[in-house]
Amino acid sequence: MSRKPIVRMAELEIDPDTLETYRALLTEEIEASIALEDGVHSLSAVSIRDNPNRIRILEVYADQEAYEAHLRTPHFLKYKNQTAHMVTSLTLIEVDPIAMRAKL
Repeated sequence: MSRKPIVRMAELEIDPDTLETYRALLTEEIEASIALEDGVHSLSAVSIRDNPNRIRILEVYADQEAYEAHLRTPHFLKYKNQTAHMVTSLTLIEVDPIAMRAKL
């Protein structure tokens, strides 16, 4: 497997009637992924201010293997199963990092 970092953007639209529940489940999944997976470098979720049911997630994984492992974790599978009916649209976009820095 390649040791090249995997960076992708997820664009989601959520059923407005389920938005608060979706946001709670997404937060739980992100927190578990960061705490439990060494290969997950960053997960950041935001909503579009004037359209809060439009969610964007920037995902950064150590490599393809880390990304594939993430998809098999119990916390991700729980999130996926519990939110499938809430997501009305999902687009995954492969992106190339230009400059990514964080100050915590």
